[in-house]
Amino acid sequence: MNVRSSSVVTYRWITFLLAAGYVIYQFTTSDWSKPGGPLRFLTIWALVFSTFSAWLMLCISRGKTENRYEVPAMTAAVTNVMVVFLYWKLFLTDPSLVNGGGPIIWHQEYYLHALGPALQLIDAMFIGRVFNRIWRGIVALVILIPAYVAWAELFVSPLNSTPAGRVTSGLPYPFLNNMEWVDRAEFYFIYGVAAAVTLVVLSAIQRAPDILSRPALRRE
Repeated sequence: MNVRSSSVVTYRWITFLLAAGYVIYQFTTSDWSKPGGPLRFLTIWALVFSTFSAWLMLCISRGKTENRYEVPAMTAAVTNVMVVFLYWKLFLTDPSLVNGGGPIIWHQEYYLHALGPALQLIDAMFIGRVFNRIWRGIVALVILIPAYVAWAELFVSPLNSTPAGRVTSGLPYPFLNNMEWVDRAEFYFIYGVAAAVTLVVLSAIQRAPDILSRPALRRE
């Protein structure tokens, strides 16, 4: 696909402007009285990564750089996939597991957990086709996931009293506060493995059309 075509440039402008708009919206309307503000949530980390990645993809389409920026795009896409999966899994079980403060505004809910991630994933897989050297994406995830866990456990939780659970308090998502540390560590580990597997699966899906289109080897 020609990443500098007018249709791709338009798509990437839309993707970037929506992501940047929601970053501004989150940072200007959220409650900053709680240490960490909106950045307590992995969803907002994913939104920030999405905005950064969308800007880089737009720079490529505008001819401002020759770099493919595969790692930021892979990281943003996989993080978004995991956020969407975890959010809707918990939401459909019990909305209070993720929305301890009550329901969020509908357009935020569907942009942050549906439309925004979909726009990023479509670009990464079918326009930018960034899932090539996936080991680089795995290295990024190995850095990102422990960084967020350390942020949540060592900064957010000790400095916040809500949401409160049966075991602890202050962790950004209510369900985490009902888990012992050992159980949370297991959850974080499983989440990290699932993210790596997601990266591999997305790479396989991206490569599938090329593999299937190869002519069968002729027998001599």
